[in-house]
Amino acid sequence: MTETSQRAAGAALYRAVWRWHFIAGLVVLPFVLILAVTGGIYLFKDEINNAAHAELRFVEPQAQVLPPSQIVAAALAAHPGTVRAYSPAPAPNRSAEVDILDPAGLRNTVYVDPHDGRVLGQLWDGGAAGSPAMYVVRKLHSLDYVGWFGNRLIEAAAGWMILLVASGVYLWLPRGRKNVGTLSIKAKRGRPWWRDLHAVTGLYTGVFIVFLALTGLPWSGVWGTKFHDTAYSLGLGMPDGYWSDLPLSTVPTEAVVDRAPWIMERQPIPESALPESGAHAGHGAATAAEGEAVPPALLDAVIASVEDLGIVPGYALSLPSGPTGVFTASVYPDDIQFERTIHLDRYTGAVLYDAGFADLGALGRFAEWGISVHMGQEWGVVNQIVLLLACLAMVMLCVSAATMWWKRRPSGALGIPTVPTDWRIPRMLLLMAVAAGIFFPLVGLSMLLLAAVEVGAHLLRPPASARLRDGRN
Repeated sequence: MTETSQRAAGAALYRAVWRWHFIAGLVVLPFVLILAVTGGIYLFKDEINNAAHAELRFVEPQAQVLPPSQIVAAALAAHPGTVRAYSPAPAPNRSAEVDILDPAGLRNTVYVDPHDGRVLGQLWDGGAAGSPAMYVVRKLHSLDYVGWFGNRLIEAAAGWMILLVASGVYLWLPRGRKNVGTLSIKAKRGRPWWRDLHAVTGLYTGVFIVFLALTGLPWSGVWGTKFHDTAYSLGLGMPDGYWSDLPLSTVPTEAVVDRAPWIMERQPIPESALPESGAHAGHGAATAAEGEAVPPALLDAVIASVEDLGIVPGYALSLPSGPTGVFTASVYPDDIQFERTIHLDRYTGAVLYDAGFADLGALGRFAEWGISVHMGQEWGVVNQIVLLLACLAMVMLCVSAATMWWKRRPSGALGIPTVPTDWRIPRMLLLMAVAAGIFFPLVGLSMLLLAAVEVGAHLLRPPASARLRDGRN
């Protein structure tokens, strides 16, 4: 290949990458903004919840702590219904939480002072988010309000974010002495200033953006499911063997707890063995059947049992539902070394299942660590600030990209970079696109859709001779 043809091929590759970077960037821009803004807020959900609901979440520390059964009874006296979960106070100055399903079918969290049994108030149950406001932020972050389609859109956007970073770095790379990638904002104003801002921001924060995208994908419907199933099939996720000969239900762990370790969420919970008629199981639990309250003595015994097993503060205990349901104690602390899920028989309080971080396979541990960092938990406030800066960088990239496009677009047109006249697709670029499409299936599908639009627009475009003739006329 001659030097001229090499330069032509390089220019064609550059234009093709630039065109797809431009188009994909505009398409996913609103989704990246949603992810960045809601993610930046959710990083500080605990701080926000503590400030917004301090009167419910904090109490005056005292030496006396009431038994769980008395705390639950106080909550039920003030707000009748069916108890679904109980969260002991995670610290001496914190309240206990009782999740109650009221007669109208609405689930509320009732806050109780664990020292004297005073009911401090209630909020609509926000689940793992901790409050109704943070629940909305969480749902917006994953576009759950749009259903499964919203989840797929966010998954595709996360995959494209990775490709946008990779293609952005390629476009930044030096191309001769006159085209050296900038390490700082050199332009003073106008579109060149926005271009430098975009390039420099992406260059210094690209690794963090890729990390956030990759560690967010385990929650996605397609990629996350495949990753979970692959890790499980290889014995590198949540390996078999913990259930022994216990019967399993069809209910996944995520259906009975607000927050379980990700790799355990899809594991089915075990079933409690129905007591023989007339038999009396331990702790006086034989009368606990469907529709009946859990006996206070059993609730207190189960709480004591899981704490004797070493579960760390901050856990929640989900109560059984149905005659074969189980108690489930689960905690997802800042230090994932102490994450834990324990299932106990609803009649006897016997431990049926107990697994923590050390019981996971290599991929399971890696996924849990990545998710913990993604949520800003692993290294405390430093983790939160670094990821907040990454979220702000994503917002800046979106703003600068939109501004550059607006400034460069011709009046009445989109201003999309032109297609190379020879329509050559470099072999390496094609292989990279295929590989990306296989690893990120929804990105591959969106690539095919964009390619179909490209080809359709090209085929429907009038011949050059006709355009020239119409222009003369």
